[in-house]
This record gives sequence, C-alpha cells and structure tokens, in this order.
Amino acid sequence: MNFELTEEQKAFQNLAYKFALKEFEPIAKECDREEKYPREIWQKACESGLVGVAIPEEYGGPGAGLMETALITEQLSRVDLGLSLAVMAATFGSENILNYGSEEQKKAYLPLLPAGKAIFAGAYTEPNAGSDVAGTTTRAVKDGSDYMINGSKTFITNGTICDYMVALCVTNPDVPQKTGRHSLILIEATRPGITRYKITGKMGIRASDTGSISFEDVRVPQENLIGREGKGFPQLMHFFDMTRIMVASQGVGLAQGALDLALKYVQERKTFGLPLAANQGIQFQLAEMATRVELARNITYKAAWKADNGQLDPSLNAMAKFYAGETAVWVTDKALQMHGGYGYIDEYDIQRFYRDAKILEIYEGAKEIEKLTIAKRLF
Repeated sequence: MNFELTEEQKAFQNLAYKFALKEFEPIAKECDREEKYPREIWQKACESGLVGVAIPEEYGGPGAGLMETALITEQLSRVDLGLSLAVMAATFGSENILNYGSEEQKKAYLPLLPAGKAIFAGAYTEPNAGSDVAGTTTRAVKDGSDYMINGSKTFITNGTICDYMVALCVTNPDVPQKTGRHSLILIEATRPGITRYKITGKMGIRASDTGSISFEDVRVPQENLIGREGKGFPQLMHFFDMTRIMVASQGVGLAQGALDLALKYVQERKTFGLPLAANQGIQFQLAEMATRVELARNITYKAAWKADNGQLDPSLNAMAKFYAGETAVWVTDKALQMHGGYGYIDEYDIQRFYRDAKILEIYEGAKEIEKLTIAKRLF
C-alpha cells in the first residue's frame, strides 16, 4: 500500500494551490457579494492546464485521471469553493461524452474544454425531480431526423453561461422508469426555444452560476443522442458515481481551508493576555478538526485511486462524499466559533466558508441518498 503521490500529482497539486492564492484571493469577496461569475479566471485556469485534465491526449487533454482532478479540486476549494466550481465545473456533463459518446462527438466537443473554448452543463435536476432523478419528465419526441424537446430544469450549474448542456430526457415514456425510459442528449445552448434564468440569492457558492432552463419545442438532431437511446438513467448513475469523488474533494479542500483560517486566527488573537492558541480547549478542537480532515482526505483519495485503477466503487464514493461534506460543515462551524463575533461579519473569510459548506451535503445527491447507497451495499 503506497500513500505517496507521484511527482506529477504533486505538480498538479502545487500548481492549483498557487493559482488559487494568486487568482482567487483578490476577487473572492467581490464575486461572493455580487454573485459574479469570473469568466476571465476560468480562461486563465484553462491556460494554466487545470481544466479538463482527465481528457485523453487524443482529444486535447493531458490524459491524467480522477486522482489528479481531485487534487486540483481540493486545492482550489481550499481557497474558495465558489470560484473552484466556476473553474472545475466548466466540464460538468461532458464526461458523458467521454464515457458514452461517439467518436465524432468526442473529437468535436472534448478538445474545446481544456482549450477554454466552451463551458458545459449537466441539465438533470427538475423542479419535481431532484434526488429522484428517475422522475425526470422533460420529453424528447422524435420528429423526422430530430428530437423535439419540451420541459424544464432547475438548479443547473452553469445554467445561464454554458455553451452546451447534456440533458436527461424521456424518450420512451411507456417503459418503466429505470429500464429504458430516459436518454442523454447534447443540446446547444443557443438553440431556439431555450429560455434561461439565473438563480440568485443563494446561501453560498455565489461565484458559481446556477440557473433554471426551459425548453419549448427545442429541435435537436438525433445525432446528438449520447450513447444508446433508453440507456440514459444507468449512464447518468455511472456519471454521478464518478462526480461524487469530486464533491468529496471539494469538501476536503474547504475543510482544510477553514482549518487554515482557524489556525492563523487563534495564533494572532489574544484573550486574557494570551493567544487563543494557548487555550487547551482550543487545541483539542483543532486536533479533532485536523483528524477529521485527514480521514476525509484518505477516503477521498482511496475512492479516486480505485476509480483510476478500474475498481469504481459506488459505495466507497458515497462514503467519501457523505463524510467529506459533513466534515466540511462541522469544521467550518468550529472554525467560525473560534473567530467569535468577527467570524460573523464578511470582513473575515470564514463566514463565506461556513455558507459555502452546506451545499456539499445537498448537491450531487443529498447525504441521505449517499447513506441509502451505502446501506444497499451492506445488505
């Protein structure tokens, strides 16, 4: 058993953290307050080689793995989760093309991502179909050589800024939900009949674009079908099995960042004539925070390593996402408490970390869904 990262992996790790410190820190507060998506930062991240690192060399990427993607995600999230999403989620949904798309689709779309020429979105969630993805009702009806799409999606990352979206649609309404009803279809965001709305007022990750999308008689060629018709649901479940590792790495990074902020503050802040760090109660809490972060990191790295070595483990990935998300919420709560009243105002970054953390227990499968996945494997 080897827990040491390769030199290439360490290089990705260091590059990502240095990039975040340089590019994220100066604008994090502004992007949070103004709910502003920083397109120029995404472009710089692409130029630095941080986006689409798992895309194979034949499609314009470096051909790294999920581990390298997780390491980059962790380090970016350590500085700011919203901006990390703005950068790393630019590929969200395109993984379905890599896994199931035709060779023509791979050659046409995948090279756009590391080159900074396109942003993707995964259009899966609907107003009445969140955790119950199989309850999706957006319809794609064949009309000549096209699909005619009608329906709506919500809580879509990159919903109002994406160039392409991969949507889960009902193509065979007369068959059971999970056995051939749904398909994944690539949709160009500029097609007539698409209306997009930005969701504002989010508690956290405010630098990341979130939108609602409606489709009204949107015509898409049938050649935009990804994989086989009727296989959309199992394809999407496989996709989520992989992306949960990325959410886990977000949790690890955010928790580490909160721990960093707490360590810095308790050494600078004096009470009763001594630094807070001299208080044994504070030391005990920091020790427990550090332990939980390390446990979350280890299970996340294990999940990524297994996936890269052909041993994708849905139960382990669910454990990683559930535990890392819960750890992020717990650690940021402790870190904010150490800041006292100062932690409650936006002059200090910890309040942003605290607000950002909660989404990690909700998106990409609420933690209750992760527990169901784990329990099914146990039985």
